[in-house]
Amino acid sequence: MEPISLDVRAGELLERAAAASSGRAADSVYGGHEHALRQTLLALTAGTGLAEHESPGEATLLVLHGHVRLSSGGASWEGRSGDLLAVPGARHALDAVEDSAVLLTVVKRP
Repeated sequence: MEPISLDVRAGELLERAAAASSGRAADSVYGGHEHALRQTLLALTAGTGLAEHESPGEATLLVLHGHVRLSSGGASWEGRSGDLLAVPGARHALDAVEDSAVLLTVVKRP
């Protein structure tokens, strides 16, 4: 497998997100249906996010650029460039406080 520049890919996805009506763009960088581990690069423009949803498995978010808020129930966690957030197993949402790119790593449930 060739090395992937997450910085370059994040920049490209932020451009796509800015042009998208949803303010979001995503690209799988590793994994897929045949793998237990999946890594997805997500770009979100300020004020957009992912509505509350279930987690498909154990997961983390690595904030590559920007500032995001992860929330679940009554709790929330702030993440800025370089921060690693553990995604709760309960329903959760992700909001971009400013233009942001995150690497979502998920180990799918069997």
